[in-house]
Amino acid sequence: MSTDRDGKKLVRSPSGLRMLPENRAHCSPFSLEEPQWVPDKECQRCMHCESKFDFITRKHHCRRCGKCFCDKCCSKKVPLPRMCFVDPVRQCGECSVVSQKEMEFYDRQLKVLMNGATFCISQVSSEKSETFVCRLSNNHRYLFLDGENHYEIEVSRISAVQILTEGFTPGGNFPH
Repeated sequence: MSTDRDGKKLVRSPSGLRMLPENRAHCSPFSLEEPQWVPDKECQRCMHCESKFDFITRKHHCRRCGKCFCDKCCSKKVPLPRMCFVDPVRQCGECSVVSQKEMEFYDRQLKVLMNGATFCISQVSSEKSETFVCRLSNNHRYLFLDGENHYEIEVSRISAVQILTEGFTPGGNFPH
């Protein structure tokens, strides 16, 4: 186990190498814990295609859900940043689709917030709108809004978000 200057440690888990914050308070609220693996003696068949495990058909555990699968049903190696894995890890078909969608979210939407973006925010109770530079904290726990005023919003306290783009109305049809 080694430690780097940013307060992270490299940990070897049964599922692979993970880069974890030394202090749990610095974990992202988006992070996932590693699942309990289904014990080998409890799975005699693939949990997707029902193939019987033997010397030729080996069992593999999905790193995201912990269930047992044959190689055909659990062959995809997909990045899993929510569990802090250093390298892509083996996932079943269902979990790999979810992880790929999450990666798109991280690469598109979340990076915009991490780098900072300008937003025009209007409150329902007021017709006045204010321009803010909106940025997500490095630990993903706070949303910083800097404009005329400065706000720090704890992400866990946000119950709903509605994103409007010019030309679109809430609940309305998209313009053609």
